[in-house]
Amino acid sequence: MEEVLKKIAENTEKIDKIYKSVEKTRKYFFWTMVITIATVVVPLIVLAFVVPAFLKTYIGGFNGLL
Repeated sequence: MEEVLKKIAENTEKIDKIYKSVEKTRKYFFWTMVITIATVVVPLIVLAFVVPAFLKTYIGGFNGLL
């Protein structure tokens, strides 16, 4: 009986260590996703507004030549 309780205690310790490791990994993946979104998606949204304004100005310069 004592041996079984000892094994349960060892398993509990191992599970606690695994839980801590999994939480660190989860946080790492979360921040990786946030940084990826910030560096990829946000610039695409900004370009959606900047490119049309740039093209309007650029093509407007050619109207005077024709």
